[in-house]
Amino acid sequence: MHHAPVSACDPTLLYRLLWLRVRVFVVEQRAAYAELDGRDIDPGAELMWAAEDGLPVATLRILREPAPDDDSTVLRIGRVATSATVRGRGVASSLMGAAVARCEQLAPGAPILLDAQAHLADWYARFGFAVTGDPYSEDGIPHLPMGRAGR
Repeated sequence: MHHAPVSACDPTLLYRLLWLRVRVFVVEQRAAYAELDGRDIDPGAELMWAAEDGLPVATLRILREPAPDDDSTVLRIGRVATSATVRGRGVASSLMGAAVARCEQLAPGAPILLDAQAHLADWYARFGFAVTGDPYSEDGIPHLPMGRAGR
C-alpha cells in the first residue's frame, strides 16, 4: 500500500492512477462526469494505491473537509476504484483498511465520510461505516452517504 499527495507522485504513476479511475468510473460504469474535479490537489489531499508488478491495481483518495458544525476536521474517502483484473482477491479490502488507518493517523478521532454506491454499502459497513442519510442518484448510479464516527 502506498500514499502520497499528487505533488509527490511521479508523472507516470499519477497518469496510471487517474487512468484507472477513468477506466472504472467513466468507461466501465458509463458515468460521463468530470473525473478530474480539482479535489486531488486540495491542501491535505492524498492518493492511496495498491500495486502489483509496479502497476497500480486499486486506488482511492483522502480529502480533508471542514466539519459542517464547527471548524474541526472531517476526512472523506472517495474515488475508490479497483481494476477488474484483481477484483475478488481482497486488494480493495486491504486498501480500504489501510485508508481508514491512514485517516486515523492524519486526524486522530476525526469522523470519516464517503459516498458509497448503494450496492457496496454492506462492503463499506465492514470497515465501520454506517448510512447517514437518504439515498440519492449520482450519474444514474444509486448512492448512499455513509460515515464512520471519530474514535
